[in-house]
Amino acid sequence: MSAAAAGWLQAGLLVLALVVSYRPLGDYMAYTFTTDKHLRGERGLYRLMGVDPDADQQWPVYARSVLAFSAVSVLFLYLFQRVQNHLLLSLGFGPVTPDQSFNTAASFVTNTNWQSYSGESTMGHLVQMAGLAVQNFVSAAVGIAVVVALIRGFVRSRTDRLGNFWVDLTRGSLRILLPIAFVFALVLVAGGVVQNFSSAHDVTTLAGAQQGIVGGPVASQEAIKELGTNGGGFYNANSAHPFENSNPFTNLVEIYLLLVIAFALPRTLGKMLGDHRQGYAVAGVMAAIWAVSAGAISFFESGARSAAALAAGGAMEGKEVRFGIPASALFASSTTLTSTGAVNAAHDSLTPFGGGIALFNMMLGEVAPGGTGSGLYGILVLAVVTVFVAGLMVGRTPEYLKKKIQAREIKLASLYILTTPTLVLVGTGVAIALAGERASIANPGAHGLSEVLYAFTSTGNNNGSAFGGLSVNTVWYNSVFGVVMLLSRFVPLIFVVALAGSFAQQKPIPASAGTLPTHRPLFMMMLLGVILIVVGLTYFPALALGPLAEGLS
Repeated sequence: MSAAAAGWLQAGLLVLALVVSYRPLGDYMAYTFTTDKHLRGERGLYRLMGVDPDADQQWPVYARSVLAFSAVSVLFLYLFQRVQNHLLLSLGFGPVTPDQSFNTAASFVTNTNWQSYSGESTMGHLVQMAGLAVQNFVSAAVGIAVVVALIRGFVRSRTDRLGNFWVDLTRGSLRILLPIAFVFALVLVAGGVVQNFSSAHDVTTLAGAQQGIVGGPVASQEAIKELGTNGGGFYNANSAHPFENSNPFTNLVEIYLLLVIAFALPRTLGKMLGDHRQGYAVAGVMAAIWAVSAGAISFFESGARSAAALAAGGAMEGKEVRFGIPASALFASSTTLTSTGAVNAAHDSLTPFGGGIALFNMMLGEVAPGGTGSGLYGILVLAVVTVFVAGLMVGRTPEYLKKKIQAREIKLASLYILTTPTLVLVGTGVAIALAGERASIANPGAHGLSEVLYAFTSTGNNNGSAFGGLSVNTVWYNSVFGVVMLLSRFVPLIFVVALAGSFAQQKPIPASAGTLPTHRPLFMMMLLGVILIVVGLTYFPALALGPLAEGLS
């Protein structure tokens, strides 16, 4: 079978699996967050936390609960790394440095999983399991909880209550993420991904050198890393490492995991709204962007014209032979259009235009389909802006999902959109301006700018993937990236919860002859245009100086 045919087969199987999962998983998540029944184990947790599970929260209380839980999580994970040498299963590793502990704590709590270290030579098994993997569950559950609160804002009327964050967090973790991750951890083990508590084994390489290879509880962490769109990796090579991603079968499973919840959440939206057409419209826009991105990266990687690329049948530098170009392009597109950041190839080795598309994917705000929860609430905020723009065109007060878009709502949406680009572009500019930080760039010129821009875009959009070629394990980069990750996760999140509270206080507006139908192709095209123009083109000058300049040179 040719590489092109294999690529089409993999993409077809992936789309089929996502389509089959869309309805049952989306309906199940809607039931999870609308039922009044609490499981016995959940009630025990609520008593332990001192939470009344039947008490709904106002939006400021909901937002403070998110921030309080995340602040405690950052502090715990920071301390956990600092004392790992005193813990069981430390593998003899010393404490993680303060700046790297802060960076890693901020990274995993914000669902970014940016790593400036090699996991197999830095973290013991207990820190990986009880620290990092736990945050893979709860940080993803926070994103789901926030988007559910936003949906409740559209559904509810004349109330200041959005639900209970602690209940949403618990249900998202225990009813959705944990059972699915458990099942697929077994699937990955069956596919060859390792799962043990092994320390380093000394082996002799083909070149005759000695190398220590560490085992560990990899499959269980791999499953939730992809399912929760966390990213990161047990090993420095991430999902290109055979212990994390053994063969084309596990590769396809991992791509499916990092897309499935984000693509099913629009069904949850439609179910909770009582109008599945709205979910189909949002999912359709997400799917269109994803398909174009995956096809474009594959095209540019397959069509590279250098002598080495022509001999190999494409730009194979930095790619695993066992995956090839189609599966690598599919993974690269999916991981940068979600907030996952896991990689099965070196993104720094992508062609200028292929790497530029991966970079642009993150700049879109990762809304196609985006992270667990964050992708859907991101595209819903952009839908609010789309309806507002449409209202300006016809001179009518805009409304979306039966709620008016007024001054307060559009201000919150605008602040949401502007926060991340400000952090990314200002951070990139400062890093380039500082002579000491320019020394961290291994490749001068346009590609060096792309590396810095990619790093800030990745941390600013809570993605976590990296171009490479940039030495980021410094006190400055660890500290700045940690701050960027925290601000870019929680500042927009507060705006989303405030927007949900504003909508919940309104009464529904019946549809009229002047109402813009938000489930039809016209609105979908307008939403796609807003995503590309309002969000994507914000970064165009930076892109022109980086990947575009390199690709055209």
